[in-house]
Amino acid sequence: MTPTPPVKPTQPTLLTIAWPIFIEQSLRILIGTVDTFMVSHVSDGAVAALGVAHQFVVLALICFNFIGIGASVVITHHVGANDRAGAEKIVTTAIAVNTWIGLVTSLTAFFFAAPLLRLMQLPEELMVYALPFLTLMGGTLFLEAMNTSIGAALRAHGYTRDAMVVTVIQNILNVAGSCVLLFGLFGAPRMGVTGVALASVASRVVASLIRWVLLDRRLHLMLKARDFFDLQLARIKRILHIGLPAAGEHMSYWVSLMVITSFAARLGGDSLATMTYTQNVLRLVILFSMALGLGTEILIGRLIGAGEFEEAYRQVLRSVKTGLMISTTAILLVAAAAPQLLGLFSHDPAIIAGGMLLLRISIIYEPGRVFNIVIINALRATGDARFPVQVATASQWLLSVPLCWFLGVRLHWGLPAIWGVMLTEEWLRGLIMYRRWTGRTWLKHAQHSRDQVSGNTLPLMPET
Repeated sequence: MTPTPPVKPTQPTLLTIAWPIFIEQSLRILIGTVDTFMVSHVSDGAVAALGVAHQFVVLALICFNFIGIGASVVITHHVGANDRAGAEKIVTTAIAVNTWIGLVTSLTAFFFAAPLLRLMQLPEELMVYALPFLTLMGGTLFLEAMNTSIGAALRAHGYTRDAMVVTVIQNILNVAGSCVLLFGLFGAPRMGVTGVALASVASRVVASLIRWVLLDRRLHLMLKARDFFDLQLARIKRILHIGLPAAGEHMSYWVSLMVITSFAARLGGDSLATMTYTQNVLRLVILFSMALGLGTEILIGRLIGAGEFEEAYRQVLRSVKTGLMISTTAILLVAAAAPQLLGLFSHDPAIIAGGMLLLRISIIYEPGRVFNIVIINALRATGDARFPVQVATASQWLLSVPLCWFLGVRLHWGLPAIWGVMLTEEWLRGLIMYRRWTGRTWLKHAQHSRDQVSGNTLPLMPET
């Protein structure tokens, strides 16, 4: 009797995966915005203190995220190959590794919050706000570490709606709890910044519990105590092979952006405000590209695991086309509504006029970002993770940062020149990524990733 071949897993569509990711990422950004808005009712000093304390939290989240990104890609390879056992091992390893990293981070924040805040030059009079916030938020970061890995596992298996729903619940609890404890509603004590931190921690605990339940219900996986100590080096290396370059690329981008923002600050307070408000308005447009990029990463990872390299090639081209249509439509609408959107942040005519100019320049800027976000995620999904960070580091630090300073600050051409340099760098890097994809250099990385799933691995030959 001929054995029945394994059933090929159904491949979801890009938009089916991407729209829940878009909502989830939007709500994740909203959590920090809500905390800032709530604390602004205490004092401007409280907002400043929260901003300083939050830098440690963001740094920790970046560390957790590189495990999440690496694990997500490797899991999709096993899912595409219909290898349930292999996927479970990667999920277990990712959760265990991130939990240990989270515990070390949490203990550091809990016991050394005051020295950390002083190291970040926080004025002593603001310590009363920042210390309880960092102690509570930082002390429970191990929960966020587990949440990151579980969320990555759910998304890699296609359960993007579940991750979205959990984030919705977390936001509702965070807002409701912050209102109650900040303003002393329903007889609760008025606890100020501490109350906002407690509400955030409570919502984080509930979100973590729900994710553990979903891990059991959706993936039929429940970790045992020994799983947290069974850290096989081979699995960790596969995760880090993808995750570390991804983290390097993100760090290069954000640090270079911080430096460029400091150039805007040297141009004056109005220029800094204009840049800040414009970036806030653009965030929604960028989130569309991010969601499509993450959705593409999941699809390409599955196709690589299944050995369908030609379909993966075509899928990325379709994803880029979809991203260009959505991103261009979104930025045109934002540019058309620029006066109203910028008016939500400022009533200064000069700032609004400057922001309108930057948003109109962004009509050319944002399509270039689509090439980078979508194709870099696709390259990462094939296993070709180092090339994007190498190009990003070179273009951002040898082109973007020096030219932004020279044209914007040295020649006094201001923000339009800085925006033009950033636009040029984005398009240059995006076209390099496009050439990388159409040149199919990633195929050897894809084959190596596929071989790792099947257990038939050989060392990857260095690029010439």
